[in-house]
Amino acid sequence: MDGAVPEIGTRLHDLIRVSRMLKQRRSAERSAIPIGLFVLLSEIDRLPTGSHARELAIQSGLDPSTVSRAVAALVSHGLVTREPDPHDGRATVLVVTATGKAALADTLQWYERTLARALADWSPDELAAFSRGLGRFTEAIDTALSTNDTLMEAAQ
Repeated sequence: MDGAVPEIGTRLHDLIRVSRMLKQRRSAERSAIPIGLFVLLSEIDRLPTGSHARELAIQSGLDPSTVSRAVAALVSHGLVTREPDPHDGRATVLVVTATGKAALADTLQWYERTLARALADWSPDELAAFSRGLGRFTEAIDTALSTNDTLMEAAQ
């Protein structure tokens, strides 16, 4: 395992670099949603209809002020609306607009086409193994970070 960890770190660096390349290519398209906004728009769409910004911050793991600025940008692009919370007259909830849903669908199709081209010569077994491994990896990182946060809180 000792030799594998640095190699995985190198591969993770490569993945981050390729992710930036995808972001740059997608952003170069005239109608593209910036990737950071796309990720948050996807999160809003996955949350129960009428979720609050604080729920979005928790779900996305981002600072509430970062989420607030991103939501403002999504609203200004017409991708999300803030609607009155029916249970709390002082609060608003986030709702993805029809324009936002169309932008999500377009962006997801672009990524699917790009991934399909990149993985065209992979066998079904290779694809399944990669998907399982990537899922397990992201869960393990999430657990490791959560455990680290818990340990740091306990030490304080």
